[in-house]
Amino acid sequence: MIFVGEYNDLKVDRKVDFGYYLTDEDGNDVLLPNASIKERDIKLGEEIEVFIYRDSKDRPIATLKKPLIKVGEVSYLKIVGESSFGAFADIGLDRDIFIPLKEQKFKCLVGKSYLLYAYIDKTGRLAATTYVDNYMEIGEGFKVGDEVEVITYGKGGEKTIRVAIDGKYQGIVLGNEHYNDIYPGEKFKARIKKIYEDGVVGVSTRRKRLEERDVLKEQILDYLEKHDGFMVYNDKTSPEIIKETFNTSKNYFKMTLGGLMKEGKIEQSLEGTRLKK
Repeated sequence: MIFVGEYNDLKVDRKVDFGYYLTDEDGNDVLLPNASIKERDIKLGEEIEVFIYRDSKDRPIATLKKPLIKVGEVSYLKIVGESSFGAFADIGLDRDIFIPLKEQKFKCLVGKSYLLYAYIDKTGRLAATTYVDNYMEIGEGFKVGDEVEVITYGKGGEKTIRVAIDGKYQGIVLGNEHYNDIYPGEKFKARIKKIYEDGVVGVSTRRKRLEERDVLKEQILDYLEKHDGFMVYNDKTSPEIIKETFNTSKNYFKMTLGGLMKEGKIEQSLEGTRLKK
């Protein structure tokens, strides 16, 4: 049997003007077009590994090219087109993979990349879904403090973000471990904060405490210098305004202001905060 969306080991049966026909043990055949052969020397009777997909006329077709994804895999793919029925992602072949609307947990935007899982739909075509959570693996060997690369693929609550560590392992970013809005498909560096009993890895976009305070200190001083040495914000300012303005928590903001006061660089009043001359 010839399997669409997978690699198949098939025998070169006969040559035609437009390519070669390959067969399986049951006599089923599929065309390997000349366009996908390139410079390889194909011999009659030899067994070769090919990837099978469906062409624009919905016929099974073989290729020697290596696609970016196959059935049962999760891969980070770029959206290159859309229609009223769904979106299309580039997989490195002549035909893109289709993501039906019902398989989009969020809208797939052209030009953006997302984690997608490949499957065969009811019509026998290769398709993909953004519902990848069940296909993420439990990672092993991670340690608290490790820096990792993650890709966002959904939400685990109102503020909790689900991410794939190294594109394949289950991870989450709790609401208090990120300040910026994080959207599906974003790829970024994060630090391992905790490893839960079920193996899910908790990561944070925040720096280590001392590093974060140093960065915030520079942000506050820079802000003051750009606003004639004064700002209306102080340790009484609401957490929402602090987050919106300085992208940090009120607790960190208050501690950093306290540190700057001890250093003699600022002074606070009911009106706000001022640089000391």
